[in-house]
Amino acid sequence: MNNERYQQGLDKLTEYTLNANEETSTHHKIAEDLEDIAPDIGKYIIEFAYGDIYSREGLSNKQRALVTISSLVTQGREPQLELHINTGLTAGLTPTEIVESITHLIPYTGFPSVLNALQVAKKVFNVRGVTIEKTAQATG
Repeated sequence: MNNERYQQGLDKLTEYTLNANEETSTHHKIAEDLEDIAPDIGKYIIEFAYGDIYSREGLSNKQRALVTISSLVTQGREPQLELHINTGLTAGLTPTEIVESITHLIPYTGFPSVLNALQVAKKVFNVRGVTIEKTAQATG
């Protein structure tokens, strides 16, 4: 194991990880859950995803979180979406930014994917105790 690469990834992952709430999904929990069948998966997440990709220059943590959330919505990856909505909040995204980015995907991915994603967001917001201001955005 390349200790420098691992440490860089661990440092970056820590920027996205909320440790105060045991109910939130984290990369650490995923790695622990799969330890018995895929013990290297945690190392791959930390070294490759966070050490190599998330540590690149050019995007802020918030921007990376929005890109990731959008990609997962379009793929319909709900368990991973829950995780990354959590990481997005920890990176500093507001609930409004998350909801608006998901809503923005309606023309590109369709209502079913967006509705499913909004249900995931609602679940994460409830677990984390965050609220979103209700505003009417529709125009006639």
